[in-house]
Amino acid sequence: MTTAFDAVVLAGGAARRLGGADKPGVRVGGRTLLDRVLAACAGARRTVVVGDPRPTARPVGWTREERIGTGPVAALAAGITALGDPGVLLALSADLPFLGEGTLLRLLAALDAEPGAEGALLVDGDGREQPLVAAYRGEALRRELDGLRQARGDLDDLPLRALLGGLRLVRVPVGADEPAASFDCDTWEDIAVARTRIRDHGSVLDEWITAVKTELGIDLDVDTGVLLDLARDAAHGVARPAAPLTTFLVGYAAARAAQGGTAPAEAVAEASRRATALALRWEAEQAEQAKQGEQAKQGEQAEKNEAG
Repeated sequence: MTTAFDAVVLAGGAARRLGGADKPGVRVGGRTLLDRVLAACAGARRTVVVGDPRPTARPVGWTREERIGTGPVAALAAGITALGDPGVLLALSADLPFLGEGTLLRLLAALDAEPGAEGALLVDGDGREQPLVAAYRGEALRRELDGLRQARGDLDDLPLRALLGGLRLVRVPVGADEPAASFDCDTWEDIAVARTRIRDHGSVLDEWITAVKTELGIDLDVDTGVLLDLARDAAHGVARPAAPLTTFLVGYAAARAAQGGTAPAEAVAEASRRATALALRWEAEQAEQAKQGEQAKQGEQAEKNEAG
């Protein structure tokens, strides 16, 4: 599979269907739409966002079209110019709340698997091609852009299909692991759907943990099952308030161990194991004490029965 790639993220549209709101800055699950897309393409060598500069969760380059607001082809051309010489690049819109790295890796792999292909487009569940969830060969895009400039004089207000018509493309169906990868937010109703979907029971914890890691600048694979088991054991074996306090202390201990050279994931696992064992010992003591108390009561009752 192609190991090196760049990314161009288009974030400069007028968002008319959102009443002109700053769409890339709209938050879904506590993160801006733009940051969610930037997280998906974090493996890129270089990332250029075509739009007005703003704070982002990771460093990126910024550029704008020659004439601002002149459409996606002009915006994509500006991004390619800013990159200079992209070999393979991802072209993405900034309004994809459920786009994940897995989908992008599948696109890159599909492009790499077909030497004659010049682009790999995602195809959604309804069969619609997604030219801004796609991987392209930079040389082919530059060829088509140059041809359009020669034919028209500029790239203003062109639809993407004008650029893609001359490319040899492969189509990649949306994956079962990320069925909503192409879901884009054009209206406030779309935003509401996205905000509701991330709170689904099956995904809310993963969404929350990802948001917290992004907010705190943590790059760590967390075994949520281990930590949830630890919190449960601390709550049952000690007291409910012990659950959050224990997980905090485990994190602190893991950080100290990591400073000493232990791999972060191993440090978390070991600290969790030790804290869980301690909580289970506390629970065992409580159970033993309760058993002894019950036996004592039974003995006292037997003595009363004999005396009576």
